[in-house]
Amino acid sequence: MSDEAGAIRILIVDDHAVVRRGLVAFLDTEPNLEIVGEAAGSTEALALLAQLDGAGRLPHVVLMDMQMEPVDGIEATRRIRARYDDVKIVALTSFAEEARVRAALEAGAAGYVLKDADADEVVAAISAVHDGGLQLDPAVARRLLAYLRPAEHEVTNPLTTRELDVLRLVGEGKANKEIAFALGLSERTVRTHVSSILGKLELSSRTQAALWAAREGVVDLGPPQLRD
Repeated sequence: MSDEAGAIRILIVDDHAVVRRGLVAFLDTEPNLEIVGEAAGSTEALALLAQLDGAGRLPHVVLMDMQMEPVDGIEATRRIRARYDDVKIVALTSFAEEARVRAALEAGAAGYVLKDADADEVVAAISAVHDGGLQLDPAVARRLLAYLRPAEHEVTNPLTTRELDVLRLVGEGKANKEIAFALGLSERTVRTHVSSILGKLELSSRTQAALWAAREGVVDLGPPQLRD
């Protein structure tokens, strides 16, 4: 495992040892990524996170399998986010598991990657959520739109023009740095706008905001992508 300064620290959580080894094998070849640990489940992951936190090596991103026993990845995501709100979760799931993806986003996952994705796509998803962006598969995202829970009441505090500009770029998967450059703002100001947007829309993650933006026509997900 690399120990390069400035690398994105990764924790892999999956209850299948073969899958974990495979993920480690190709992620460990990336010079900008550092695998700081692997866990077979929620309990082990939380214990390892506590150790890493104490050593000042808390991971930036957790790659989390959704299908685990006895505690699944959705509950594991919820527990990790409750204790370590700076840690980003990327859900690892299959194309058909729409309900699990939806639940993972509601639990606080920053994004997701499909189990049959290429290595480059996994790396791109990790880098995107670390930088404050997201990586959405358009085909899956489009199918998820119907399941995005609407607010329980109308938005009483409408988004400002600037917040709509920020939301549009969030919906395009842009990271805070890219949004700041495009709009001539500081990254800190962009983070403030994103927090305000999530609060007004009663959403819990950038991914939910991107889906909301697509549903409301703020951003276009683009043409459907065919899958073999």
